[in-house]
Amino acid sequence: MDTQNYSQQFIYKDWVLVENQFNPSKVHHRETVFTIGNGYLGTRGTFEEGYTHAQPATFIHGVFDNVPIVYTELANCPDWIPLIVFVDGDRFRLERGEILSYERQLDLRRGVLSRKIRWRSPRGKTVDLYFERFASLADEHVLVLRCQVTPVDFEGLVEVQTSINGYPENQGFNHWELLDQGKTDKGSWLQLRTRTTRIELGVASGVTVSGIDAQAQVSNPPGYPTFTTTFQAGVGTTVTVDKFVTLFTSRDAENPLEAACDKLAQLPAYSELLNAHEQAWQEAWEKSDIVIEGDTKAQLAVRYNLFQLLICAAQHDDKVSIAAKTLSGFGYRGHVFWDTEIFILPFFIYTQPALARNLLSYRYHTLNGARRKAVHYGYKGAMYSWESADTGDEVTPRWLPPNDFYGEDIRIWCRDREIHISADVVYAVWYYWQATNDHEWMRDYGAEILLDTAVFWGSRVEYNTKYERYEIREVIGADEYHEHSDNNAFTNRMVQWHLEKALFIHDWLRNTYPEQANELTQKLQLTAGRFSRWRDIITNIWIPFDPSTNLIEQYEGFFKLEDINLADYEPRTKSMQSILTIEGANKRQVLKQPDVLMLLYLMRQSQEFPYTSEILQKNWDYYAPRTDITYGSSLGPAIHAILASDIGNKKEAYERFMQAALVDIEDVRGNAHEGIHGASAGGVWQAVILGFGGVQLAGDAPTSTPHLPYGWKRLKFKLMWHGKWHEFDLRSDQKEIMRDIRGFIFDLDGVLTDTAEYHYLGWQKLADEEGLPFNREANEELRGVSRRDSLLKIIANRRQYSEPQLQEMMERKNRYYVDLIHHMTKADLLPGAIALLDELRSAGIKIALGSASKNAQTVIEKLGISDRIDVIADGYSVKQPKPAPDLFLFAARELGLEPQQCVVVEDAAAGIEAALAAGMLAVGLGPTERVGEAHVVLPSLAGVRWSELRDKLSAVD
Repeated sequence: MDTQNYSQQFIYKDWVLVENQFNPSKVHHRETVFTIGNGYLGTRGTFEEGYTHAQPATFIHGVFDNVPIVYTELANCPDWIPLIVFVDGDRFRLERGEILSYERQLDLRRGVLSRKIRWRSPRGKTVDLYFERFASLADEHVLVLRCQVTPVDFEGLVEVQTSINGYPENQGFNHWELLDQGKTDKGSWLQLRTRTTRIELGVASGVTVSGIDAQAQVSNPPGYPTFTTTFQAGVGTTVTVDKFVTLFTSRDAENPLEAACDKLAQLPAYSELLNAHEQAWQEAWEKSDIVIEGDTKAQLAVRYNLFQLLICAAQHDDKVSIAAKTLSGFGYRGHVFWDTEIFILPFFIYTQPALARNLLSYRYHTLNGARRKAVHYGYKGAMYSWESADTGDEVTPRWLPPNDFYGEDIRIWCRDREIHISADVVYAVWYYWQATNDHEWMRDYGAEILLDTAVFWGSRVEYNTKYERYEIREVIGADEYHEHSDNNAFTNRMVQWHLEKALFIHDWLRNTYPEQANELTQKLQLTAGRFSRWRDIITNIWIPFDPSTNLIEQYEGFFKLEDINLADYEPRTKSMQSILTIEGANKRQVLKQPDVLMLLYLMRQSQEFPYTSEILQKNWDYYAPRTDITYGSSLGPAIHAILASDIGNKKEAYERFMQAALVDIEDVRGNAHEGIHGASAGGVWQAVILGFGGVQLAGDAPTSTPHLPYGWKRLKFKLMWHGKWHEFDLRSDQKEIMRDIRGFIFDLDGVLTDTAEYHYLGWQKLADEEGLPFNREANEELRGVSRRDSLLKIIANRRQYSEPQLQEMMERKNRYYVDLIHHMTKADLLPGAIALLDELRSAGIKIALGSASKNAQTVIEKLGISDRIDVIADGYSVKQPKPAPDLFLFAARELGLEPQQCVVVEDAAAGIEAALAAGMLAVGLGPTERVGEAHVVLPSLAGVRWSELRDKLSAVD
C-alpha cells in the first residue's frame, strides 16, 4: 500500500473536517472531498472564484443525456457557485497574490461548507474573505451561497460579480441547449434543455447585499446571467453578499422555469433558510448518527461517509438510485451498479427505511429495461443490467479506449457476464422486507422483481447431463480479475438462494394476496412446470465446496491456476491487474475483491450454507492473502473488516475499516478525484454496526456481540427493526484497552527535524577556532547530549579551560547555531512528522516537545509547528539532562498526565534511557544498535500512522 500520508493538511474533529493549507496538487481530490448536496443534487467542492483546470459539477438525480461510448451519463448541470471578487482592480484568485492564511471546513452536523482566507493582492492590499454555502436539506430546490469581504489594511473599491454558468461540460462535452434567459424584479433566470433526452431545466438566481449601501446590477451575457455590485470598502468593514439559487427540471414540474422563478420570489432571508436547513440535518442525524468515543479520526471518518450517503439519497423520487460515485464526480458517468443494493442500502434499511424504499422502487421502475436485456441475450424474465441509468437498459460500455495510445480497445465483459446483479437486487429486496415488514411494497413491487428475475435464472442455468447437475457457465463473479468463470461459487449459491426465496414469496403472495398472486402468475407465466424446474435447480445446482477441507473453490478450475504471493510485488502503487495485465491476472490466483468471502459475508446474517465459523476461518486463511485489498476494488476492505472481526482479528479488522473509511478523505487509492466511493461508504456503516458492533438482525429484536477496536471506549447507534427503534450503547471492556495513551513527547533533533547538521557546523567552527580535533564521526557521539556535556566530550581533557571560558565557548557555539537555524523552514521537517502530529491532535492526544536544546522554541517557530505543540520542555526546564528522566517527567506534569500515559519518541540512546527511567513507553527512531532498548523501533516517522503505532504499543507487556 502507498505509504504516503495524505492527511497532513487535514484536522479531524468530531463533526468538522478542516483543511488548513491550500495544496494546488490536490485540487481535484479536494473538490470531491468537499462535495455537498441534499438528496436531489450534489455539487463538487470547487472554489467560488474558480481555479485553473478546476472540475466544477452539479449533478441532479435522473438528469441523464446520451453521449458516445458510454451510452448515457448524468449531465453536468449549470454551475451555480461562480463568485468573483475584485480588490482595487486585482481579481482574487489563489494562483495570484499571496495567501496569508487559509482554512476550509465541512461541517457535517450542519451540512455547511465554509472557507476563510486572508489574501494579499499583487498590489499589496490585504483582505479577509469568507465563503459559505449549502444545498438546503429542508427544500431540495434551494441553493444558497454567502460571501463576506473585509478589507484589512486599505480603503478602496471592491467589486463582486456572481453568475450562473449555463455552459457546463462533462469533461469536454456540453449536454445543454440554451432555450432562453432573462431577468425579473427578484433576479435573473436561465432555461435550458438536454440535447437528446429533452429534459428541461429552469434556474433562477437572486442576490442581496448588506453591510453597506450598494445595489446589485444584472447583466445578461448569453448563457451567463451575472449580478455585479461595487462599493467603497473601509478598513474592518464587512460587506455580505448573499446569493440564492432555485432550480427545477421537467422531471419535477410541468413548467420548471416558472417553478424556479416562483420559488425564488418566495424565499425568506438567509438566516431563515439556514435555520431550516440545520433543523433538517438535525432530524437526519437523529436517525443515522454513530457515536464513537476514543478515536476522533474514526469518528469523523464514519460521519463523513454517512454524510456522503445522506446527500445522495432522493427523498421524493423513487425512479432514481445512488450511482457508484454518488452525485460527486464524473466517474462511472452516474451509472448504478450492485454497489447500491449490497453495500449502500443496508444503512438506509436500518436507519431511514423510507429512503431505502425509494431506492428499491427504482429497480421496479426499471424492470422493463431488465426485460429488454434478457430478450436481447436470448433469455426469459428480467436480467438486470450491470450498469443502469434512467431506463434500466444496459449502459455498460462494450469497449473502452486503451491506456496505451498504441494499444487495442479493451473489451468490457461485465455487461455480458457479471449477471449476479439480478440476485443481488433480490437480496436487498428480501432484507428490506425482513427489516420493515412492508407487505404492501412487497405485494406491489418487490414480488414482481423477485419472481421475474427468478424466471431469468430458470432460463440461464444449464443442465450438465454428464454430471447430472445444473451449472452456470461463462460468468464473472464478484472478483472481476477473472472474466471467464464456470460455476462461480458466489453466483451459483446466490441463484440457489434466490430461487428458494422466489418459491417462498409466491406461496406468501398466494396465501396473503391471492388476487395479486393470480395477476402476477398470468403476467409472468408462472406455470407449474416453471416452479418444478426451480425446485430441481435448487436441489441440483453445483456449489464447488469440499466438506472434507471446508474450502470453497472460487470457480471450477480456480485451484489449478498459478498461485501467487502478493508480498513479492510490494511495495507497489497500482493494482495487480495493472502489473500482471488483464490476461495475466486471469491466469493467476489473485482476486480483485472478496468473492468466496463475499458469499460467506452475505450468508452470515441468516447463518445459511455455506456460512459457519469453521468454513469462514478456512476460506479466510486461503483467500484473504490472495486478495488485492489495497489497489483491487474499494468494495473489499469493509467486507474484510467485518469478517476479520468475526474471526477475532482486531488488528486486521481495524486496518481494513480505516482503509475504507479514509478512501476518499485521504485519497487512499489515488482516484478520489473521480468521485466518492459510494459502496465503500456504505461498507463503512456495515463494518461499524455488523462488524465492531456485532449486530445480528433477526427475530423480534436485533442483538449485539461487540468486538470494539482497541482504544474505542464507546460505540452508540440505533437501528429500526420492524417499525421500532432499538438503541445500542456499547462500552469497551477496559481490560482490552491495554494502554491508556494520552500524551506524546517528541525529541526535536533527529525526530521532528534534523538540526544535527547545524549543530555539527556550529561545533566544527568552534573546534577549528580552538584548534581542537573534531569530525562528523565525533559529532555522532553528541546525539542527545546536552550542550555542556558535548563541549566536554570535544575537549576530552586535551586542554584545561576555566568555567568562564567554558561558558563563553558554549555561548559562542550557540550563536553560530542560532544564526544557522534562522534559515530553517517547514521544508526542514522530517518526512511523516507533521502528518503524525496532526493525526495525534485529531485523536485528542496531547503533544509536548522534550528537547535538551535551549533553542527549541525558535526551531519549532521556524518549522511552523508551534500550533501543534501543547508544552515545550527544553534546556531551560530542568537541571539534569538526559539520560536523567527529569525532562520527560517535567513535560508530563505540564501536560497534566501521569508518566505511564505518555509515549516518548527519541532517536538517541540517552533519550530512550531517560524515557524508560521515567516509566514511559519509548519509540526509538533509527538503528537497533542505537535505540534497540525502546519498546517499539522504527526507521523514521515516514508513513507512521497512529492506529498502527497504537496497536504496537498496546501489545507491549
